[in-house]
Amino acid sequence: MVARPLLVIIGPTASGKSALAMELAIKLDGEIICADSRTVYKGMNIGTAKPSNNDQKRVPHHLLDVVEPDQDFTVADFKRLAVESIEDISRRGKLPIMVGGSGLYIDAVLYDYKFSVVGAARDEQNSRHLSKAEPSKRSKLRPYTLVIGLEVARDTLKERISDRVEQMVAAGFIEETRQLQADYPISKALLSTSYKAFLEYINGRVILEEAKALFIRNDCQLAKRQMTWFKRNPSIHWLKRPSRYVEETTTLLNKLQ
Repeated sequence: MVARPLLVIIGPTASGKSALAMELAIKLDGEIICADSRTVYKGMNIGTAKPSNNDQKRVPHHLLDVVEPDQDFTVADFKRLAVESIEDISRRGKLPIMVGGSGLYIDAVLYDYKFSVVGAARDEQNSRHLSKAEPSKRSKLRPYTLVIGLEVARDTLKERISDRVEQMVAAGFIEETRQLQADYPISKALLSTSYKAFLEYINGRVILEEAKALFIRNDCQLAKRQMTWFKRNPSIHWLKRPSRYVEETTTLLNKLQ
């Protein structure tokens, strides 16, 4: 059996990564590994834009709903589980497609990071420390791997994020946030994600429109940090034309084989 490559799709929040991963998985007989520091948590569905149940039925997804929101989940945990998933998918003759915006999680797999007990407990929230330490860790890209990045104009991202928050509220985001706060009142995961803005609303500190504006601001800042991280990586093939994402990715994959 010919070995399958690893396809990695990266980009900032709201760049269309998940939709592209779905399209490619269906076209290329693949399975998706979610490289997102938020979607590993159970119950955090609407607020993390977790793949729908329908999408998960159409294409197998890995590393979703791994732990409860009040449990620790480290970069080292992600790397271990992701590598296991990649090997399992490849062994069954499928194409592993890792998709996400959590740069440290992705790099840990691509560059085989080694973690000490202390280092394993760090995550992307410690961005200043990681930005300084990461270049010295990065070595050679994992073999037989294609990394593509989706580059989207900042104004377009902001518009998509604005649309997304309205869709999330309509889908029950406020109710989900309220339930998560009741179930996990001291969860660090809730305080460090897009839920934070709506916790302010639920607890009466801001009105709804202010919560939406805070959400948009936070996600735009997240997108900027994500792009700063990714732009340092020369291994990424950047794609800029959505109409040709699938064609260009397929062409690049064929060159690996």
